[in-house]
Amino acid sequence: MKKYTEKTFNIPTLSGISTKTIEEHIKLYQGYVKNFNSIIDKLMEYKKDREANSYVIGELRRRISFEYNGMRNHEVYFSSLEGGSKSLAEGSSLKKAIETYCGPFDEFIAGFKNMATTTRGIGWAVLWYDKKDDCLIASWIDEQHLGQLNGCEMILGLDMWEHSYVADYQPSGKKQYVEDFFANLNWSVIEENFKKAKN
Repeated sequence: MKKYTEKTFNIPTLSGISTKTIEEHIKLYQGYVKNFNSIIDKLMEYKKDREANSYVIGELRRRISFEYNGMRNHEVYFSSLEGGSKSLAEGSSLKKAIETYCGPFDEFIAGFKNMATTTRGIGWAVLWYDKKDDCLIASWIDEQHLGQLNGCEMILGLDMWEHSYVADYQPSGKKQYVEDFFANLNWSVIEENFKKAKN
C-alpha cells in the first residue's frame, strides 16, 4: 500500500480564525498522515502471520478510513483558505451548477451554513460532485468518515470538529466561525476542485 507525504499550505492571516488555531489544526492533519502511514507499517508487519494477527489486522483495516479521510478532508479544507478570500465569479461553471442543483446561490449558502451549525455532533459539512449523475450534493459527514458519499468528490469541506474553532470562538461561537470561514474562503480553489472532479 502507498504511504503519503503531508502537504504544506500557504494560508494568509485570516479574519476571525487565528494563526495559532490554524497552526494547531495543521498539526492534527499531520497526525492523520502519520497515523495512516503507521497503519501501513503495522499491516506489513502483522501480515507475516495473518492467522495469529487476524483480529489486529481487522481492527487496523477498520481504522484506515478514519485516518485516510481525516487526511483528505483536511487537505480540501486548508487549501480552500489559501490565497486569500475570493468570491465565486458570476457565470462560473460552479456557480451555474450550484444554482441548477442547489437553488439560488444565496439560498444554497444559507442552507449550507444552517447544516454546519445545527447538525448534532462532530463532523463536516460538505459539497460533493457526483460524477456519475453530473450533479452537486450537500451533506453531512459524522466524524471523518461516516456518511461519505460513494463515488462523489468533495469540492468544499467545512470542518465542524470543535478543534477547528473553539479556541477562537468558544463552543457557543460556532455560528460566527462558520461566517468567518465563508468570509475567508477562496472560491477559485473550490471552482478548481469542481473542474478537476468533472474530468
